[in-house]
Amino acid sequence: MGDTKKVLLAHIEPGSHLTIALSGGIDSVVLLHMLAMLSKQIHFTLSAVHVNHGISRNATLWSRFCCNLCHAYGISIYVAYLQIKKEFGVSLEASAREERYRIFNRIQADYVVLAQHLDDQAETLLLQLLRGAGIKGLSAMPIVRKQVSDTAPQILRPLLEVSRSRIETYARQNKLNWINDESNDDTTFNRNFLRHEILPLLKKRYPSYPITLLRTSRHLSEASLMLDELAVTDSESCLVSGKLQVDNLRKLSFPRAKNLLRYMLLQEGANLPSAVKLEEILNQLLSVSSDNQFHISFANTEVRCYKGAVYILHKKILPQESEQYSYVWRGEAYLILPYLNGTLYFTQAENQGINQQKILNEPITVRSRKGGERFKPACNRPRKSLKNLLQEASIPPWERSTLPLLFCSEKLIWVPGIGIDCEFQVKSGELGILPIWCPK
Repeated sequence: MGDTKKVLLAHIEPGSHLTIALSGGIDSVVLLHMLAMLSKQIHFTLSAVHVNHGISRNATLWSRFCCNLCHAYGISIYVAYLQIKKEFGVSLEASAREERYRIFNRIQADYVVLAQHLDDQAETLLLQLLRGAGIKGLSAMPIVRKQVSDTAPQILRPLLEVSRSRIETYARQNKLNWINDESNDDTTFNRNFLRHEILPLLKKRYPSYPITLLRTSRHLSEASLMLDELAVTDSESCLVSGKLQVDNLRKLSFPRAKNLLRYMLLQEGANLPSAVKLEEILNQLLSVSSDNQFHISFANTEVRCYKGAVYILHKKILPQESEQYSYVWRGEAYLILPYLNGTLYFTQAENQGINQQKILNEPITVRSRKGGERFKPACNRPRKSLKNLLQEASIPPWERSTLPLLFCSEKLIWVPGIGIDCEFQVKSGELGILPIWCPK
């Protein structure tokens, strides 16, 4: 327990809220026992989260066990029920892991505490080696890791330098009860094959291999950090208005360009593609012409190129041209537009915005584009087709079909990124309604 206490003292403050990820297995049961006692010494709040993946026929029994255990400790527990959908090319383990972290991301706490330990580190390194992972994939799991969202709790792993044998000894000495997941004995899973068939043999010859491999992982973590620093330096010369420019990317060596693209994908929360796929994406980007609308997708991400700028986007369902959706605005401060993937806010502003008298007693609707619309945002210029105005404003083609267009009766009066129709603009000194579009 001394090692765990040192980790907690180094990373948390009295009054912090810790939520343990409780599976009911020996590792998390031991960690719960430790944290329950340490919470009285360090004075932090403790709760638990249990993820029921619904894969095993015993999943309900495990959830009940975890609830009873938390009741005995006098702490609250949240049980999340999942239905894992296996995606093509993604293992069941990977899908389950992604869903777990999605749950952790939404937990209201300062830290989500995981029971991963020294042997888990060694197994992960060997698995990543056998998958041909790069430096980042071979890096050691950090004790503390921030999640993508700023509002999400940090991930805390206080047992990373504690061996499985020490955990088992602690459980026996404290007469703890735990559950055994039958899938942990199934050697068709790669991790179980390593754990049951390979590592016992390795331990006979190299008894301290977990500590040695941890040291290797930490060396690789340092190398990974330096590559990130190089990517930040390269981004200063390759980004314009936050967008990666293909022409600037071509000035880098191929390894540095690949490192920068990998870094940018991670910064946008993308699930990294394989090394082969990443090189394929980069080769296509480097050969794309400025007028070519490049588009490639993988996992949860799309990479697009428009006018020489690279866009890294989360996959979303784009509206079909034949589909039309309409939202009625009745004076609300905002409209959530799920079909258009965003929220439209209405604020009041002086000397700018829509003339309130012009729209009084008229039906105001928000619709997606269907084609043929015409618009006049500047009073000293002729009315033009919306298609031409969107092209002139350099709005990427894939964004044009998800823009919310504001209509007064059947007149188009506002387009995000373009402006307000001349006929509906306020005059100097008047208070207007200013729409603000915030896509997800």
